[in-house]
Amino acid sequence: MGRPKFSVVIPYKQRLDNIRLVFAALAEQTMDRSEFEVVVGALEYSREYVATCQEFMDRLDIVTVMSDEKWNLSRARNLAIKQATGQVYVFLDADMVLPPNCLRNLYDRHYAHGQSICVVGQMIGYDEVVDSQVDAVEALPFGHYREALAVLDAGTTDVLDERWSPAYESAIARFPWVFARGGFLALSADTLHRHDLLFDEGFDGWGPEDQEWGFRVASTGTPIVLREDVVGLHLPHARDLSANGATAHVNNRYYLGKWPRLDLELALVFGWLETDRIYPDVERELTAAAGGEGRALGVVRGTINGRTGLVVGAVTEGGALRPSPETDALFDPRSPLDVVPLAGFALPYGDKSVEECRVLPAVTALSERYREAVLREAERVAHKVLTPAGDERG
Repeated sequence: MGRPKFSVVIPYKQRLDNIRLVFAALAEQTMDRSEFEVVVGALEYSREYVATCQEFMDRLDIVTVMSDEKWNLSRARNLAIKQATGQVYVFLDADMVLPPNCLRNLYDRHYAHGQSICVVGQMIGYDEVVDSQVDAVEALPFGHYREALAVLDAGTTDVLDERWSPAYESAIARFPWVFARGGFLALSADTLHRHDLLFDEGFDGWGPEDQEWGFRVASTGTPIVLREDVVGLHLPHARDLSANGATAHVNNRYYLGKWPRLDLELALVFGWLETDRIYPDVERELTAAAGGEGRALGVVRGTINGRTGLVVGAVTEGGALRPSPETDALFDPRSPLDVVPLAGFALPYGDKSVEECRVLPAVTALSERYREAVLREAERVAHKVLTPAGDERG
């Protein structure tokens, strides 16, 4: 037999009620079961989970890789990827159920001719709950969802994932990777392995690991496309907003440290839709503040008076990641310096992780909204902030 068309890759831990529904929906796919496999990366050993898999043995080909580790979404996906044999990977979270024709249509319309694209599917119901605290959820049988899935399959509903609304069109065109949610994605196995597109296990907890993966996908030249005809239903589950927010704060800084870019630092402060709107104006302001074309503002970290120090608003030239002699003179002699190409709207450092931050005059050339954003971030990371006017903040 040849390779299956799809490997449905699912990360899993302690979502037994949901995974049973996910399996039930996959068991009702009109694509023949021989044409796809289900590969689960489970970061636990659970007899109840094994029993659930056994319920579907006559209808699904399920492969599970188990590892007794703390929860890490990227780790779970990567474990499954390494055992998958399909031509195309369909990434599905353990809270997404698919309409019966979903896999067949996804292959026939988007991958039958060997297309090298990353398809983003709709996650109906996700946006309505993502910002909600959910302490407990009633487990409902699959029959409860069957009618809703039939409606999605028929394409007769007007309900759309908010990413498909006109408000997102410009941002998607500028930053397509931002809208690649790991809950429902597809990418050819050849593309993934050729470009080493495993998920980054440095992300720990809830956060932008899927967005960062999408950025690397886009960087290979692979188109990321949102397809209205690829749709799934998001299942309710418990959600701890406080815990999610805490890990997102840390993960966003990790993301920014890995990819220090103006669009990302702006988005961490203003959000992606607003970043799309203001991006050209911010670029113009930063170029003017830095002294013209070919120059940019950067952040330099080192030692000042024997303590950890940071300089924000340092002018760099020609894309060189080295400080000017004037900036270098602010640091202790022979202090190792780390130059980061960020304006300072967001920084990849922990709260109060720096003793002193000096803000250089270039920052004062920014309009008030952007100047204050830089100063607020300086205050977040530093115990003491010195402004060009000689004021001390913090």
